[in-house]
Amino acid sequence: MSKRRVTYYYDPDVGAFTYGLTHPMKPQRMRATHELLIAYDMLPKMHVLRAKRASAETMTRFHTDEYVQFLSRVTPENAPQLSYSGTRFLVGEDNPAFDGVFEFCSISAGGSLAAAHRLMNGQTDIAINWAGGLHHAKKREASGFCYVNDIVLAILEMLRTVPRVLYIDIDCHHGDGVEEAFYTTNRVMTCSFHKFGEYFPGTGTLDDRGRGKGRGYAVNVPLKDGVTDEAYRSVFEPVIDKILDVFQPSAIVLQCGADSLSGDKLGCLNLTMQGHASCVQYIRKKNIPLMLLGGGGYTVKNVARTWTYETACALGIEDDIDLNMPWNEYFEWFGPRYRLEVPASNMEDMNLRDNSLNRVRETALRYLSELRPAPSVGLQDVPRESVGEHLGVGDAYEQGPLDDLDEKLARESPLPNIHAILPDPRAPGHTRFVYNLQEKAAQPADSDSEYDSDTSLARTRARSGPARHGKKRMSLLTGECFDVPRPPPEGYDLGCGHEPWPQSDIPAQGMKRRFFPSAARWEYALDRHLAERERAGMRNGRVDVGALMMNGGAVERARTAELGEEMDVDAEDD
Repeated sequence: MSKRRVTYYYDPDVGAFTYGLTHPMKPQRMRATHELLIAYDMLPKMHVLRAKRASAETMTRFHTDEYVQFLSRVTPENAPQLSYSGTRFLVGEDNPAFDGVFEFCSISAGGSLAAAHRLMNGQTDIAINWAGGLHHAKKREASGFCYVNDIVLAILEMLRTVPRVLYIDIDCHHGDGVEEAFYTTNRVMTCSFHKFGEYFPGTGTLDDRGRGKGRGYAVNVPLKDGVTDEAYRSVFEPVIDKILDVFQPSAIVLQCGADSLSGDKLGCLNLTMQGHASCVQYIRKKNIPLMLLGGGGYTVKNVARTWTYETACALGIEDDIDLNMPWNEYFEWFGPRYRLEVPASNMEDMNLRDNSLNRVRETALRYLSELRPAPSVGLQDVPRESVGEHLGVGDAYEQGPLDDLDEKLARESPLPNIHAILPDPRAPGHTRFVYNLQEKAAQPADSDSEYDSDTSLARTRARSGPARHGKKRMSLLTGECFDVPRPPPEGYDLGCGHEPWPQSDIPAQGMKRRFFPSAARWEYALDRHLAERERAGMRNGRVDVGALMMNGGAVERARTAELGEEMDVDAEDD
């Protein structure tokens, strides 16, 4: 097997986080994997790097600014208040607000972003980030133990350089978060092999194929309980071959969720370690830039075994390593066999009943045959920079068409502060000079279908669901569906960093929303509100009668009068 350049990203702090003692998600599995790699002496064979942690601003390339601000502020103590008792951002019991949740997300996302950047620069052939692969996270909420979707962020980084990216998901659960993010584009093809039925997240049927331009670029292979290595390989290889032939990706992202292994606490498939790793071996042989990410996996010792073996597959040394495990820091965890193996169980393969697996494979291949060959990506115009932004002057928050704003700025030149920025004597006329060089702002092309438009409004319409009275979610822990009520509108500014828009000031559709309002503004509004409540005797929803009597309830009465509420406070005068 040919030698490939492999880069491995690891942050020593990742194993220090915990979702909680009883939660099945254990970040310590990344540290156990790292210790096994050390024991097998694989680190000298790779370029080992510690990635720069992703910033909040970087996360907003996919996630909303309100959600990222929430993650940066949430703690176990204030989670009920900021998430409106679990109705916003953190929905259900699957996603606890543990200590350091934002730091954990920044490590995961930072590793995947660094891996994508290194792959696109041609500095490596295979990049590994076992802390990544959190494929359930949505644009504005956590889901399935996932808070920040590092996969989407990494693919978006790749699309800056290459025209097409293929995402393959071999986790036991459907990769709904990644599919949803790219459901309307033909530049990313998502392919998920997963358990389907009364099972989290309840999505990923054969007919979920994308929408608009992305029609046919979402491939789902739903499986039943107990799929074995042979059955899995019989559907994986022909589907991937057809995708590579039709789509011709420039890079591949492979999510190696280990909950599809036999004996996983939350999984229900029956793959061995070798069967799971055969997917890595098969993709590696295609000689396409490859990113390997982690994902699910809740039997920690089997996760560490499998990801160690798959790292060896990336290096091409899987036939040379000893399956008898060498001593390591977690050696006692791997008893009683102390071997690098995950055997299959005797569970029945339900996919062989009624020839269901063959029907799934034939349907998936038929859908791919109907797809147009690899879409080409033409040259894209660089988004135009306004004159004010180019010169570093003007009001950054001023709204309106770029042409009108630039013309206004040019007419008002010379500017009062232009000499401080441009000390050249010709500076007063420089603004008009730059304005004359600018091309007119491009107008969006007309389209017969709203889903064929690249405008943000069309994407919003394409992805918005019909539900207006609540949302339905499924729990990964229990498998039960539950309704999530809409949170009350009042007080929304406390969790999102800005006050609600007055009815008369609601911005028109299509206006650019500014990310990351001033943190000081958010702090001031929150602290002022909490101080008012404390002075009035209201603290964490409880009434301090003594404080109310001392202050006469004046502040709280003014507050409740403003909100149109009533509060009766009985106090006796001495």
